[in-house]
Amino acid sequence: MKSPSKIRLSHYAGLLISVFLTQALICQSSGSGDVSFKRIDDKQQVEIYVGGKLFTVYNYTSQKEKPFLFPVYAPGDIVITRGWPIDPRKGERTDHPHQFGIWFTYGDVNHLDFWGNSSAIAPDKKDDYGHISLQRILKTENGMPGTLEVLAAWDDNKGNQLLEEHTSYVISGDGSSRTIDHIVTLTAVRGPVTFYDTKEGLFAIRVDRALEMPSNERTMFIDEHGNQTAVEAIDNNGVTGMYTSSGGLKGDAVWGTRNEWIYLTGVKNNVPVEIAIFDHPKNTGFPSYFHARGYGLFSINNLGQKGYDANQPKRETMLKKGESITLRHRIYVRSGSELNPVKAKQIFNDFSNKY
Repeated sequence: MKSPSKIRLSHYAGLLISVFLTQALICQSSGSGDVSFKRIDDKQQVEIYVGGKLFTVYNYTSQKEKPFLFPVYAPGDIVITRGWPIDPRKGERTDHPHQFGIWFTYGDVNHLDFWGNSSAIAPDKKDDYGHISLQRILKTENGMPGTLEVLAAWDDNKGNQLLEEHTSYVISGDGSSRTIDHIVTLTAVRGPVTFYDTKEGLFAIRVDRALEMPSNERTMFIDEHGNQTAVEAIDNNGVTGMYTSSGGLKGDAVWGTRNEWIYLTGVKNNVPVEIAIFDHPKNTGFPSYFHARGYGLFSINNLGQKGYDANQPKRETMLKKGESITLRHRIYVRSGSELNPVKAKQIFNDFSNKY
């Protein structure tokens, strides 16, 4: 007969083997390894894979007012972006039709709204809005990390170009996480371009219903044009989101505050999911204001100020013809529970030192 100590050792060894095998299966199913790109020119898409598993798709369809990443998956094939209005799913909110996937726009550029433009804007109102279109794909470079490099134009409704956008999506990942470093340079091409103060910006993701914050209140939001959007109170079953900021705030309190980073935690398909957005010390306005709402909008805005804090002076960023501004942001996505203020600070330091 085995002694009790040997039985305990055998039991613990079995547990360790079980944990090891479980982690190995998670890594295998989540996809770890190099980043690769698949261009589908006839659909105006570039599929982005990590370790052979679809992470997201770069969409540049002329039917939308901006390029965007959609859908976006956490490891384990867990979709983290809202489906509506592109691919609606049962139980989703149907507010703010301009918020889908991951995107980069701004709400007041020479008094044109590039943020709020969507198919919901009436044709006779379109002259108040801007449109961003891909000019060409400069590079798709496989590896770890992988890089997608693009050139886009910010135009008014008559096709006059205000800005040239040069963007690099530097993508990496492993069995449990995905990282997008979004490096964008905007150059004024025709004459002076001014980014006026507004809360409507800048680099954003609209998350899945499960990652929203629970709410029983109907809320009205008003944009810079006075347009009102109602966010209705709906069933909170399975809604689990919670924000945490580098400033130590939680939940709705993070909105309109300046931070090095904010992360959002929740549960989807019985799996913990984490999404973090990081600012960079070289960015104008650092540390940035965050436009993070409980209904699922999660955005960082380096160009707005008074739009978040009425006690601050208006912020205006002007580029003369030929002048540029570069902004660097990171989105980090994870399946599992890892993020805490110490870990988030480590990721922020890594990002800060990389560029």
